[in-house]
This record gives sequence, structure tokens and C-alpha cells, in this order.
Amino acid sequence: MPEIKLRKMVTSCEEIYHEGGPVEEVPLCRAAALAVIANPFAGRYEPEIQGFMEDLKPLGLDMAQRLLDLLGGPDRIEGYGKGAIIGAAGELEHGALWHAPGGYAMRELLGEARAIVPSTKKVGGVGARLDVPITHVNASYVRSHFDSMEVGCNDAPRADEMALALVMTTGPRIHSRSGGLEAWEIKGEDGLR
Repeated sequence: MPEIKLRKMVTSCEEIYHEGGPVEEVPLCRAAALAVIANPFAGRYEPEIQGFMEDLKPLGLDMAQRLLDLLGGPDRIEGYGKGAIIGAAGELEHGALWHAPGGYAMRELLGEARAIVPSTKKVGGVGARLDVPITHVNASYVRSHFDSMEVGCNDAPRADEMALALVMTTGPRIHSRSGGLEAWEIKGEDGLR
């Protein structure tokens, strides 16, 4: 399979103190890592693409580690998500190649994460943005952690590129009060509850 050709890495962190309600002493932090790489399948239909997932694993681990470093380590992480924007010469299925390398990288470095990593993907032009879904790392039904973070880059993805994203958060939405399963009620049996 082709080697990864990284053009650019973008990291960002939001610190959210309030959403119109009381100011929190400790902000919610949402961080994203976005890797802009060459799409080795751009411009043609390639029937065998699964091998590229193995090539993406080191990139996933690097990006996940960057997020952990930015947010203060695995013990601080409560939410995560992943996504991909594929340039116009690619196809949506190329974004699906990020599911395993991106998701497993975060779960491996977090250690005890049980919930499936939510994901989204699309084909888009230069400057396209993507809302990456976020759920709790151990129980997908924890409503307070249903969130998203917008990612993108002003000059990516070019037609022959893909922009691969990982997102992590340090807690629930600020002022969460929508009910449902709470983080302290997680049983940890199945990644759902």
C-alpha cells in the first residue's frame, strides 16, 4: 500500500466557560486534530483499499497522543469522535478507511474506553467543514456528552487529499440538563449504558 504523505497537521482547542448561564470554574475543553494527507486512490476507482487502514494506524496514534497531550492526559478525557473529509477526486468510501485506525488509536491510548467512537464523513471541496459527533468514551447513551465539534482547514482538502479528524473532550456540555443517563450512572457492561 502507499505510504502516508502528510501535508499538514492542524490542532485546535476550545475552552468553554458558559453558554449563557453561570460561568464554570473549570471549562469544558474540546480539542481536534486534523491531518491533511494525499489520497492515494484519488481520481480512480480502486477495488482493494482495505490495506490502507493498516498504513493509517501510526497516524491515528500520533493524532490521539497529540490530543491527550493538549488536554492533560487520558484521565481527563470523557468524550470522543472522528471524521473525514474527502477531496472531490475521491469517494466517500475512502473516508470509511479512517474508522478503524482513528477509533482504535483513541481507544488504545485511553485504555478503558468501551463505547464505539462516533463518526461522520463526506466528500467536500477546499475549505469544507465537518461537524464531528462526540459521545461519552464508556457509554454511548450518556446524553450530557452528546456533542459535536466543527473541524476544517481553509486550504484543504484539495481534490486529491483527505482530511482526517479526531476529537476529544474533557466533560459534558456546559450547562447540560437534558436528563437521561448520567455519567455517574454508567454500568460499563456494553459500551452503551
